[in-house]
Amino acid sequence: MTPDTTVPARKGLLNALGLHRPELRAWAMYDWAVSAMQTVITTAVFPIYFISVAGADMPKPQATAWYSWANTAAAVLIAVLSPILGAMADYRSAKKRFLSVFMLLGVFSTMGMFFIMHGDLFLAATLFVLSLAGATGSMTFYESLLPHIAREDEIDRVSTGAYAMGYIGGGLLLAINLAWISNPALFGLPSGDNLTPAEATLPARLAFLSVGGWWLLFSIPMLRGVPEPPRRIETDETPTGNAVVVAFSRLRETLGELRLYKQAFLTMLAFTIYNDGIQTIVRMATVFGEELGLPRSDLITAVLIVQFVGIPFAFLFGTLASRLGTKRSILLGLAVYTGICIYAYTIHTVTEFYVLAGMVAMVQGGTQALSRSLFASMVPKHKSGEFFGFYSVFEKFGGILGPAVFGIAVSTTGSSRSAILWVIAFFVVGGAMLMTVNIAEGERMARDADARTLSA
Repeated sequence: MTPDTTVPARKGLLNALGLHRPELRAWAMYDWAVSAMQTVITTAVFPIYFISVAGADMPKPQATAWYSWANTAAAVLIAVLSPILGAMADYRSAKKRFLSVFMLLGVFSTMGMFFIMHGDLFLAATLFVLSLAGATGSMTFYESLLPHIAREDEIDRVSTGAYAMGYIGGGLLLAINLAWISNPALFGLPSGDNLTPAEATLPARLAFLSVGGWWLLFSIPMLRGVPEPPRRIETDETPTGNAVVVAFSRLRETLGELRLYKQAFLTMLAFTIYNDGIQTIVRMATVFGEELGLPRSDLITAVLIVQFVGIPFAFLFGTLASRLGTKRSILLGLAVYTGICIYAYTIHTVTEFYVLAGMVAMVQGGTQALSRSLFASMVPKHKSGEFFGFYSVFEKFGGILGPAVFGIAVSTTGSSRSAILWVIAFFVVGGAMLMTVNIAEGERMARDADARTLSA
């Protein structure tokens, strides 16, 4: 009788994808859940709705400015709260509780977007700020769980596997939403030329409602299947201390001991610089496409290309890291990004723009996922919430300088085509800084810090 090799083969595949244990699959499902918010709300549907519907009573540049201010307000809110709440969650062993609060804030704010109608600019801006704060805040605590559930030899595969799950989840719901927005009659929704404002906006508003439901539903596996890390306190702390006081004390201590965590902070600084280049490409892609004269439908198709082509390449980067090393794999991704900028300078057609989107998909998820796992490997586990709070701040504010430089370059050269070459500097400088990181030393310092803690 031929032995059944199906189960071992399945386990081997899941191991290669970083999804080989139930808690790893449950953790990765949160990437699936929250990525729907990132694709539909922050990238494809809501920005257009914000300007064309909520901001319909004012000039488009003014509505666009409101949207930019809302992004900034959310970033500032998270920048202030993330490190403090991260340290509190570490001390109280409450990462999942904090994650749940931010997740619910984001879910109900996103669902509330269903009620945004013509001219409701203030309501739209408020809900967008709360939704974005919910997503960003929950990701801080979600990512801080990574060093607790993944071993050192699998952390890269687990991180890239989760990113790939995010591509699947976000891309799938975006495709469904775009289907009923483009063909409402096919789904039994109002269509035609003589619709009321409520009927005309119903497909988009239902998309916002679906994002909240999707986000909530697919968060359940992570909340049920990932254990809260055991509580650890430092030798100068007591289990019954005031969490707020301890949080500020830990933050002050960490900032005063940057020498001990030099490699982790150097990694974070390098990531901030090259991520500035990545975020500039992501945010300016639509502007660049419009300058080429591409229809909006083609720009949205390019977003879908990035989502679905990115899936296998995110998994591939996890395997690549096990062979080349995490740092070398990230540097390879940055080299490809440099080639992307050079290629973007030469393109003129829709087909070439699609090729450009495919090139971005090859490296975007893998580069960012490996950056996350590299940082996670060098942070003390008992301070992972605090450190990922800092990481969240650097990640969000890492997207400020790049677009500013891009804008200056456009003003100077008069063209996005020339400005895209300026972005190469971020990949060169960030990559050079990453090359100086001593990963072994960073991992050793993190382990030593954990060894000095007590069980609570």
